[in-house]
Amino acid sequence: MGPTASGKTALAVNLLQHFPMEIVSVDSAMVYRTMDIGTAKPDAATLAKAPHRLIDIRDPLDAYSAAQFRDDALQEIKQIIQQKKIPLLVGGTMLYFRALQQGLSDLPSADQSVRKKITEQAAQSGWDKLHDDLLKIDPLAAARIHPHDAQRIQRALEVYLLTGKNLTTWQEENDTSLHRYTFYNFAIAPLDRSVLHARIAARFTQMLDEGLIDEVKKLRARGDLTLETPAIRSVGYRQVWEYLSGHYTYQEMQERGIIATRQLAKRQLTWLRSWPDMIWFDSEATDLYEQVSIAMDNLFRHDIQM
Repeated sequence: MGPTASGKTALAVNLLQHFPMEIVSVDSAMVYRTMDIGTAKPDAATLAKAPHRLIDIRDPLDAYSAAQFRDDALQEIKQIIQQKKIPLLVGGTMLYFRALQQGLSDLPSADQSVRKKITEQAAQSGWDKLHDDLLKIDPLAAARIHPHDAQRIQRALEVYLLTGKNLTTWQEENDTSLHRYTFYNFAIAPLDRSVLHARIAARFTQMLDEGLIDEVKKLRARGDLTLETPAIRSVGYRQVWEYLSGHYTYQEMQERGIIATRQLAKRQLTWLRSWPDMIWFDSEATDLYEQVSIAMDNLFRHDIQM
């Protein structure tokens, strides 16, 4: 695990040289086909050397939930273990990691009439106001959900309106741990936040240089995708989409993309700091690969002895 731009993919690919592993991607944007540059998806040469499961499995028009990821990931994990290999789960979508390791609440199904009502309220007063309403109903969920994350605000309010119980209560009452597997949680991140900010800015600029705008143009040209489509709300894609719609200058788009990515990294680090039994490494350490390899060796050897 780790914040965006911390070097997770490069480290994972190197670890495959030392351990009998297969990579399972834990990334809510890499699941989408044709969304390559803005998701920092591994290139063809990397994938040939180190295949990633659960990338390019959905069309950008399709929604993809934590529950769907959990089902897909468990299937991939089972196959990898049957091959006498170790599943290496790599990514930055913390909700997916949580769903996999701790289970999911048996939440009520979506109700279109309730969702329409919430959407109409948002159109009148804005999602910031609805986030304030959520703060009164469920302060813990509101702290986890960004004020501009319309999809998650809508779902949290929907659960409350349908059941009279807030999302946090549902999760506390219904989540169960996944006992059949042992998970070792490793996190990499720079010790100096400014280093991460610099890497984020450099990477977003590189994405633009590599053709992110053309990638988004092709998505717009399909005609069936909008800013309300979950895939297009991904960091980077949203800002470029709005730039192409004439809302921002190129410089404003670039600045907003970098800021949005920084905010994502901050949320990821907040999740990681609260994660139980986390083993931390400085992503900027010159011997990072050696440190992680030794730690994994020791853990796996202990498991065998047990």
